[in-house]
Amino acid sequence: MPEGNAGHQQPSRRIALFYGSSTCYTEIAAEKIAATLKPPLQVDIYNIATTPITRAADYQHIILGIPTWDYGELQEDWENSWDSIEAIDWLGKTVAIYGLGDQEGYPEWFQDALGYLWTKIDSLGARTIGLTGIAGYRFSASKALSPDGQHFLGLALDEDSQFELSDQRIADWCRQIAEEFNL
Repeated sequence: MPEGNAGHQQPSRRIALFYGSSTCYTEIAAEKIAATLKPPLQVDIYNIATTPITRAADYQHIILGIPTWDYGELQEDWENSWDSIEAIDWLGKTVAIYGLGDQEGYPEWFQDALGYLWTKIDSLGARTIGLTGIAGYRFSASKALSPDGQHFLGLALDEDSQFELSDQRIADWCRQIAEEFNL
């Protein structure tokens, strides 16, 4: 943030968005989310391949983006950063998570990485927000489901078989999390 704007920006309206992306789709989603969360909100985007996840310690409001790879695996940048997540004090932080997956190619592992990340963040004491309904998706299993089985633990995007629905899903989710962040 430029020094001249320091007196005008309310720190509580800043959101950090950390993502890992091997094929650029999670990065594109990050850019769309940041563009949708308009001023007075400020979204600072970080690729965890080049910025350590420990930078999240500087923020109270955080969005995390993670794709699921192959048979329910973590994306490599998230896998490399996995242990560093525990070095952050998540108490008092509010976190929303979005994930990318392929419900037709990998219906038994759809959004599993989102579920792994949500479980880790939740177990470390963060307040998690941004649950979305499962209506409109076709998959057979997912580690990213809420206990009632009717919600994903964040925003589920499928750029492989439902890319035409992503922009509306992002817009709806951004309205929801802006309210849930209480900003």
